[in-house]
Amino acid sequence: MGVVRQLRQISADDAGIDVAFRADVHAGLAQRQKAIPARWFYDATGSALFEDITALPEYYPTRSETDLLRRHAAAMATAIGPGRAVVELGSGSSTKTPLLLAAIDPAAYVPVDISGEFLRDSALALAARFPGLPVYPVEADFTQRVALPREICPLPKLGFFPGSTIGNMVARTSIDLLRNWREALGDESLLLIGIDRIKDVGILERAYDDPAGVTAAFNLNLLERINRELGGTIPVENFSHRAIWDDVHARIEMHLVAACDMDFTVDGQRYHMAKGETIHSENSHKYGPRDANLLLRAGGWTPLATWDDADPAFALILAAATEFRSAP
Repeated sequence: MGVVRQLRQISADDAGIDVAFRADVHAGLAQRQKAIPARWFYDATGSALFEDITALPEYYPTRSETDLLRRHAAAMATAIGPGRAVVELGSGSSTKTPLLLAAIDPAAYVPVDISGEFLRDSALALAARFPGLPVYPVEADFTQRVALPREICPLPKLGFFPGSTIGNMVARTSIDLLRNWREALGDESLLLIGIDRIKDVGILERAYDDPAGVTAAFNLNLLERINRELGGTIPVENFSHRAIWDDVHARIEMHLVAACDMDFTVDGQRYHMAKGETIHSENSHKYGPRDANLLLRAGGWTPLATWDDADPAFALILAAATEFRSAP
């Protein structure tokens, strides 16, 4: 059946720039600890760089998750059942998705991603691989409320949230997102989510600061994007990539570090950074089994089954929508 159409749920200005991107950049650069949400990594260039990251030997999450899907596809299919509409959050190039779709006999596939060009290309490639499957790509920020295609409304749904992307958010934001998608997917829905486990710090730091410098290029592309889309004058060559483990919050943090004092403009608005000051560009939280289950329950999902990869530790968790209960 192929790609039916691509829905766009992005608010853009007259120049075609995402208004939320502009707002987040200015708000983030105005803070004492400058910070820009990680979702803005993923323009076409950033999405392509992330795909390069997933192929690096140091970057274990994609390898571990793909292996789990290959080894446990039959068990997952039994637990999930056929005939569901698969809604993938942050689909990217959807490299792991064919393993799931081939196993579970879905009724439709809905990839949701903020990078429209990358979404279109990956949706076309997947539709060619599964010619009888209706594909409804949605260009949207999945961290916000997303209207699903009307064609899948009557179908039972499976949310697919791979890549441990849930770890990019602090706990309260993660819970809000899980609750939003619990509501959007409906009472009979299931969720298959990738969760990265806490592990040796050396493994974690190498995964987010590879010797080839691909992750550094991915991080620095955020500044390039600001220059391209918002008329920025950021001297990108004066920044470096840093990835550090924060043991208190059980997360890897990525920062862009200023090598010298500098002034620059974005949309004509002036900003200053001192030498050593950073822009906090990403968190990647890691979860123990108990913490992951508590997070899911707080977000309106009841864990049903867990498939673990021990080396390095990574998990796929299947959860069911928890019944909404009104207050007594």
